[in-house]
Amino acid sequence: MNVLSPSILSADFAHLAEAADLVAHGGAKWLHIDVMDGHFVPNITLGAPIVKSLRKYSELVFDVHLMIEKPERYIDDFIAAGSDFITFHIESTEAAGEIIDRVHAAGKKVGITLKPGTPVEAVEPYLDRVDMVLIMTVEPGFGGQAFMEDQLEKARFLVQYKKRTGKDFHIEVDGGVNLKNVRRCLEAGINVIVAGSAVYRGDVTQNAADFMRILGE
Repeated sequence: MNVLSPSILSADFAHLAEAADLVAHGGAKWLHIDVMDGHFVPNITLGAPIVKSLRKYSELVFDVHLMIEKPERYIDDFIAAGSDFITFHIESTEAAGEIIDRVHAAGKKVGITLKPGTPVEAVEPYLDRVDMVLIMTVEPGFGGQAFMEDQLEKARFLVQYKKRTGKDFHIEVDGGVNLKNVRRCLEAGINVIVAGSAVYRGDVTQNAADFMRILGE
Protein backbone atom coordinates (compact mmCIF):
# COMPACT_ATOMS: atom_id res chain seq x y z
CA MET A 1 0.00 0.00 0.00
CA ASN A 2 1.28 3.46 -0.91
CA VAL A 3 1.20 6.07 1.84
CA LEU A 4 1.36 9.87 1.86
CA SER A 5 3.10 11.33 4.91
CA PRO A 6 2.88 15.13 4.61
CA SER A 7 5.66 16.97 6.41
CA ILE A 8 4.53 19.64 8.84
CA LEU A 9 7.98 21.21 8.55
CA SER A 10 6.37 23.21 5.73
CA ALA A 11 3.19 24.05 7.65
CA ASP A 12 2.36 27.13 9.71
CA PHE A 13 3.73 26.25 13.15
CA ALA A 14 1.11 28.45 14.80
CA HIS A 15 -1.65 26.18 13.44
CA LEU A 16 -0.28 22.64 13.56
CA ALA A 17 -3.55 20.98 14.57
CA GLU A 18 -5.28 22.62 11.63
CA ALA A 19 -2.39 21.61 9.38
CA ALA A 20 -2.92 17.99 10.38
CA ASP A 21 -6.66 18.23 9.74
CA LEU A 22 -6.18 19.72 6.28
CA VAL A 23 -4.10 16.81 5.01
CA ALA A 24 -6.40 14.30 6.68
CA HIS A 25 -9.31 15.81 4.75
CA GLY A 26 -7.28 15.24 1.59
CA GLY A 27 -6.97 11.54 2.38
CA ALA A 28 -3.58 11.35 4.12
CA LYS A 29 -3.32 8.82 6.95
CA TRP A 30 0.17 9.68 8.17
CA LEU A 31 1.87 12.88 9.31
CA HIS A 32 5.63 13.36 9.03
CA ILE A 33 7.14 15.27 11.95
CA ASP A 34 10.71 16.47 11.52
CA VAL A 35 12.72 16.85 14.73
CA MET A 36 16.00 18.77 14.37
CA ASP A 37 18.47 19.73 17.08
CA GLY A 38 20.76 22.30 15.45
CA HIS A 39 23.72 19.91 15.78
CA PHE A 40 23.15 16.90 13.54
CA VAL A 41 21.50 19.24 11.03
CA PRO A 42 21.76 23.05 10.80
CA ASN A 43 18.21 23.81 11.90
CA ILE A 44 16.05 23.59 15.02
CA THR A 45 12.40 22.56 14.78
CA LEU A 46 10.04 20.60 17.00
CA GLY A 47 10.52 18.54 20.16
CA ALA A 48 8.61 15.92 22.09
CA PRO A 49 6.33 18.45 23.88
CA ILE A 50 4.97 19.61 20.51
CA VAL A 51 4.37 16.02 19.41
CA LYS A 52 2.55 15.36 22.69
CA SER A 53 0.37 18.45 22.27
CA LEU A 54 -0.48 17.65 18.67
CA ARG A 55 -1.31 14.06 19.55
CA LYS A 56 -4.38 15.30 21.43
CA TYR A 57 -5.85 16.73 18.22
CA SER A 58 -4.98 14.18 15.55
CA GLU A 59 -5.54 10.49 14.92
CA LEU A 60 -3.06 10.40 12.05
CA VAL A 61 -0.11 8.01 12.21
CA PHE A 62 2.75 10.12 13.60
CA ASP A 63 5.83 9.43 11.50
CA VAL A 64 8.51 11.08 13.64
CA HIS A 65 11.87 11.65 11.95
CA LEU A 66 14.67 12.28 14.46
CA MET A 67 17.44 14.35 12.89
CA ILE A 68 19.32 14.63 16.17
CA GLU A 69 22.62 13.47 17.61
CA LYS A 70 22.49 10.49 19.97
CA PRO A 71 18.75 9.89 19.52
CA GLU A 72 18.92 7.14 22.14
CA ARG A 73 18.83 9.94 24.75
CA TYR A 74 15.32 10.99 23.69
CA ILE A 75 13.63 7.81 22.46
CA ASP A 76 11.54 7.41 25.62
CA ASP A 77 10.32 11.03 25.38
CA PHE A 78 9.08 10.59 21.83
CA ILE A 79 7.46 7.26 22.64
CA ALA A 80 5.63 8.84 25.56
CA ALA A 81 4.60 11.79 23.37
CA GLY A 82 2.56 9.53 21.10
CA SER A 83 4.82 8.71 18.16
CA ASP A 84 3.78 5.73 16.04
CA PHE A 85 6.93 5.45 13.92
CA ILE A 86 10.28 6.69 15.19
CA THR A 87 12.94 7.00 12.53
CA PHE A 88 16.58 7.80 13.36
CA HIS A 89 19.71 8.40 11.31
CA ILE A 90 22.34 5.69 11.06
CA GLU A 91 24.96 8.50 10.99
CA SER A 92 23.83 10.00 14.31
CA THR A 93 24.39 7.12 16.73
CA GLU A 94 26.48 4.13 17.70
CA ALA A 95 23.49 2.55 19.43
CA ALA A 96 21.31 1.60 16.45
CA GLY A 97 20.54 -1.87 17.77
CA GLU A 98 19.60 -0.55 21.19
CA ILE A 99 17.26 2.04 19.67
CA ILE A 100 15.52 -0.56 17.53
CA ASP A 101 14.99 -2.83 20.53
CA ARG A 102 13.69 -0.03 22.76
CA VAL A 103 11.19 1.24 20.22
CA HIS A 104 9.89 -2.26 19.55
CA ALA A 105 9.71 -3.04 23.27
CA ALA A 106 7.38 -0.05 23.62
CA GLY A 107 5.10 -1.46 20.92
CA LYS A 108 6.04 1.17 18.34
CA LYS A 109 7.49 0.95 14.82
CA VAL A 110 11.07 1.93 14.06
CA GLY A 111 12.79 3.19 10.94
CA ILE A 112 16.37 3.89 9.98
CA THR A 113 17.44 6.79 7.81
CA LEU A 114 20.21 7.52 5.30
CA LYS A 115 21.61 10.91 4.34
CA PRO A 116 22.40 11.31 0.62
CA GLY A 117 26.12 10.72 1.12
CA THR A 118 25.67 7.51 3.11
CA PRO A 119 25.76 4.25 1.15
CA VAL A 120 22.72 2.04 1.51
CA GLU A 121 24.94 -0.81 2.68
CA ALA A 122 25.37 1.07 5.98
CA VAL A 123 21.89 0.00 7.08
CA GLU A 124 22.03 -3.54 5.72
CA PRO A 125 22.92 -5.10 9.12
CA TYR A 126 19.61 -3.78 10.51
CA LEU A 127 17.23 -4.49 7.64
CA ASP A 128 15.87 -7.64 9.23
CA ARG A 129 14.89 -5.67 12.35
CA VAL A 130 13.38 -2.38 11.15
CA ASP A 131 9.89 -1.52 9.95
CA MET A 132 10.98 1.20 7.54
CA VAL A 133 14.00 2.62 5.73
CA LEU A 134 13.92 6.35 4.97
CA ILE A 135 15.97 7.59 2.01
CA MET A 136 16.79 11.29 2.08
CA THR A 137 16.70 12.85 -1.37
CA VAL A 138 17.97 16.20 -0.05
CA GLU A 139 20.52 17.10 2.59
CA PRO A 140 18.49 17.09 5.84
CA GLY A 141 17.88 20.36 7.59
CA PHE A 142 15.63 22.60 5.53
CA GLY A 143 12.56 22.16 3.34
CA GLY A 144 12.22 23.33 -0.24
CA GLN A 145 15.43 21.76 -1.60
CA ALA A 146 15.81 20.16 -5.03
CA PHE A 147 15.15 16.42 -5.40
CA MET A 148 18.25 14.20 -5.84
CA GLU A 149 17.06 11.54 -8.26
CA ASP A 150 20.25 9.48 -8.01
CA GLN A 151 19.20 8.52 -4.47
CA LEU A 152 16.45 6.32 -5.94
CA GLU A 153 19.14 3.70 -6.62
CA LYS A 154 19.07 3.02 -2.88
CA ALA A 155 15.38 2.17 -3.11
CA ARG A 156 16.08 -0.25 -5.95
CA PHE A 157 18.73 -1.95 -3.81
CA LEU A 158 16.23 -2.28 -0.95
CA VAL A 159 13.58 -3.72 -3.24
CA GLN A 160 16.02 -6.39 -4.38
CA TYR A 161 16.99 -7.10 -0.77
CA LYS A 162 13.34 -7.63 0.13
CA LYS A 163 12.85 -10.00 -2.81
CA ARG A 164 16.02 -11.92 -1.96
CA THR A 165 15.36 -12.31 1.75
CA GLY A 166 11.58 -12.22 2.06
CA LYS A 167 11.85 -9.42 4.62
CA ASP A 168 9.13 -6.81 4.64
CA PHE A 169 9.53 -3.14 5.52
CA HIS A 170 8.37 0.22 4.20
CA ILE A 171 10.64 2.22 1.92
CA GLU A 172 10.16 5.94 2.50
CA VAL A 173 11.49 8.95 0.59
CA ASP A 174 11.88 12.48 1.95
CA GLY A 175 13.11 15.61 0.21
CA GLY A 176 11.97 17.60 -2.79
CA VAL A 177 9.16 15.23 -3.72
CA ASN A 178 6.36 16.82 -5.74
CA LEU A 179 3.57 15.88 -8.12
CA LYS A 180 5.99 15.87 -11.06
CA ASN A 181 8.50 13.37 -9.66
CA VAL A 182 6.43 11.25 -7.28
CA ARG A 183 5.71 8.61 -9.94
CA ARG A 184 9.46 8.04 -10.36
CA CYS A 185 9.67 7.37 -6.63
CA LEU A 186 6.86 4.83 -6.84
CA GLU A 187 8.45 3.17 -9.87
CA ALA A 188 11.67 2.73 -7.86
CA GLY A 189 9.75 0.76 -5.23
CA ILE A 190 9.13 3.46 -2.65
CA ASN A 191 5.75 3.18 -0.92
CA VAL A 192 5.83 5.99 1.68
CA ILE A 193 6.01 9.49 0.23
CA VAL A 194 6.98 12.46 2.38
CA ALA A 195 6.05 15.79 0.81
CA GLY A 196 6.29 19.15 2.54
CA SER A 197 6.30 22.22 0.36
CA ALA A 198 4.37 20.42 -2.39
CA VAL A 199 1.51 19.81 0.05
CA TYR A 200 1.56 22.86 2.32
CA ARG A 201 1.84 25.57 -0.33
CA GLY A 202 -1.53 26.63 -1.74
CA ASP A 203 -4.66 24.54 -1.28
CA VAL A 204 -3.38 22.00 1.25
CA THR A 205 -6.33 19.61 1.16
CA GLN A 206 -6.42 19.59 -2.65
CA ASN A 207 -2.66 19.06 -2.85
CA ALA A 208 -2.93 16.07 -0.51
CA ALA A 209 -5.81 14.70 -2.57
CA ASP A 210 -3.76 15.08 -5.77
CA PHE A 211 -0.94 13.05 -4.23
CA MET A 212 -3.39 10.43 -2.98
CA ARG A 213 -4.84 10.06 -6.49
CA ILE A 214 -1.40 9.29 -7.92
CA LEU A 215 -0.53 6.96 -5.06
CA GLY A 216 -3.73 5.04 -5.72
CA GLU A 217 -3.13 4.57 -9.45
